[in-house]
Amino acid sequence: MKVKTILVSQPEPKVENSPYFDLQNKWKVKVDFRPFIHVEGVPAKEIRAQKIDLKNYTAIIFTSKNSVDHFFRVAEEMRYKVPEDLKYFCQAEAIAFYLQKYVVYRKRKIYVGQKEFADLAPLIKKYKDEKFLLPNTDQLNADVPQTLESLKVDWKQGIFYKTVMSDLSDLKDVYYDVLAFFSPTGIKSLFKNFPDFQQNNTRIAVFGETTKKEALEHGLRIDIMAPAPGTPSMTGALEKYVAEVNKTK
Repeated sequence: MKVKTILVSQPEPKVENSPYFDLQNKWKVKVDFRPFIHVEGVPAKEIRAQKIDLKNYTAIIFTSKNSVDHFFRVAEEMRYKVPEDLKYFCQAEAIAFYLQKYVVYRKRKIYVGQKEFADLAPLIKKYKDEKFLLPNTDQLNADVPQTLESLKVDWKQGIFYKTVMSDLSDLKDVYYDVLAFFSPTGIKSLFKNFPDFQQNNTRIAVFGETTKKEALEHGLRIDIMAPAPGTPSMTGALEKYVAEVNKTK
């Protein structure tokens, strides 16, 4: 069956040159974007209940742009004046650049990893005498605490924001040829919103092994998998599939 419509369970890209728009134009398919999950900030009162006092930490570890936003939100709510000598350890370059939204980059001590959290390990180890705060979500990747524990540094996780399933009730009678998922929580959100969901002819695209595992546990048939050999991205995997099923016979 040809693909005419795709629902991507993420926010619409803000850049004009997104590969999704190329996919849409090249293959004349309709691509819609709708987050199946969203992030909600934890109020400062709940942060204090986690026994976190921001002034006790000399270094902050950021694993996402969300962690940056919510750290500075909480700092403002707590009326905590962020010191200029605070050290920042950013998992990736994009996160470090995003930090400029809140601090004067050239005046701060900022250490940047390559991509994976493990890439930060040598930098954190170099400053092992710091007291590290990890402002993060309630759904932390297991490799993060494992890496920090292996380094034997003084660190604490703070749940500064939570991943919440979105209300998708307005999609009840809407049909898409392909649904694209990027996290196990996205799959859970689908079934929370539509407990009686039947896949039938809907193609399911998943990114990552944990998303794949969640989809299979819910009895879904996976038609499109990323990353895969030759298609490291979701857009690449979608285009390969659409090219195969939409080609003129």
